[in-house]
Amino acid sequence: MATTKIPIGPYHPLLEEPEYFILEVEGETVRDIQVKLGGNHRGIEKISEDKTYDQIPFLVERVCGICSTSHPLAFVQAAEEIGGVEVPERALYLRTIIAELERLHSHLLWVGLAGHFIGYNTVFMWAWKYREPILDLFELVTGNRQNYAMMKVGGVRRDIPRERFGKIREILDAVAPKIDMLKGAILDDPVLHARLKGIGILSTEDVHRFGALGPTARGSGVPIDVRRDDPYAAYDRVDWDVVTAESCDVFGRAVVRVLECIESVRIIRQSLDRMPDGPIDADVDALPAGEGIGRAEAPRGETFHYVRSDGTNRPLRHKIRAPTYQNYQTYRAMVVGETVSDAALATASVDPCYSCTERIAVVDRGSGRRLGGWREILRASREKTERLVSGLMEARTTSDETAGGGSNAVGEGRGRAPTEFERLGRWERSPHSLNPPRSPLGGGKSADAPPLGFSSAFGGVLTRQSLGALVGRRR
Repeated sequence: MATTKIPIGPYHPLLEEPEYFILEVEGETVRDIQVKLGGNHRGIEKISEDKTYDQIPFLVERVCGICSTSHPLAFVQAAEEIGGVEVPERALYLRTIIAELERLHSHLLWVGLAGHFIGYNTVFMWAWKYREPILDLFELVTGNRQNYAMMKVGGVRRDIPRERFGKIREILDAVAPKIDMLKGAILDDPVLHARLKGIGILSTEDVHRFGALGPTARGSGVPIDVRRDDPYAAYDRVDWDVVTAESCDVFGRAVVRVLECIESVRIIRQSLDRMPDGPIDADVDALPAGEGIGRAEAPRGETFHYVRSDGTNRPLRHKIRAPTYQNYQTYRAMVVGETVSDAALATASVDPCYSCTERIAVVDRGSGRRLGGWREILRASREKTERLVSGLMEARTTSDETAGGGSNAVGEGRGRAPTEFERLGRWERSPHSLNPPRSPLGGGKSADAPPLGFSSAFGGVLTRQSLGALVGRRR
């Protein structure tokens, strides 16, 4: 039988974001699926390079409206790893509370949408009604229902006064029984069993093969969770369980999300009970050169941020990997062999966020050859490292020849244009910077530049100690 291509998107009543699927079908059976992204690319990684460490948490909150605390949390943890920052105990509990409130509202949003997708609008209205008090709670403790602006390098931006703990507990006590009701509706309703079981099968082997994350993996019996496997915030200070399901289908992924809502309430209650008094901010003024990674278990799975610092108040490189980037690769395993009517339900079961996942490639339209692949990026990175090293050596030669010169930046004021290293090495790399050249975080008291170092693409590390008086001290 001949195959037919059915496009879904980029704009479709079922899809809340522009994404484009091409289903190759034989009759009613899907034989292949192609995923085409690109409708939401905003260049956040590149924008980050021109923002200070204090500004970037506000930027990465906009990566995803639903996961708007997991991205800043992962970023600040990467920056704190670079500086060896010890976050105050109270701030760790505050981070945990905000992260679990986010998980609650995200999972309830997904449960409602899942009910709407299959025509079960009673579940849709229930879930979204019970999500509203969670958003009201966000407004109470942060001032916003979305984009909470809580995370900063070294702690959190605002405290939750103890006099508000009672209101938080009151709302949780009201929401918890409603979540139990939703659990009963999903676990016991024969209509949901008939519609969700056996659909979108993702085996344990495919979870490992595609690197699936979050509820997508846990719904197939794989107990991975960053909160337990690599504890951060206060997750190692409270009692909770990693929820899994063994059915490996859409039903299993739905069960995991509802049961995780119960665990989130449990975590928040313990955090309120165990939170100590004390400061909420380590008052970090500067970060040294170095590299760091931050991981956070977003509602959809592990969010990963990589940050490289050159000792200035802006990152030299900021790389983001959202969980949907891994999870959408499972579509071929889940969708192929299903009917057309089940394909959209299977793809929605991973709770995809395509704005988190945007990537671009440069293609020569004449030849069709891709110009921006991994090998080209790696080669460009190595060439940039060579230019940086050459700039260092040139600066050393010039410094030796004109010892005692009075310029503020290496090579400047000596009759030649600054090298790329010199341009990157200044406190402010952009003439349109919003912050004065004070501390590398973009605020606070003045500070001398910390030791400068570059991690070479060839595996070597250049530091001030190894280069001696190569460039002098930057001011």
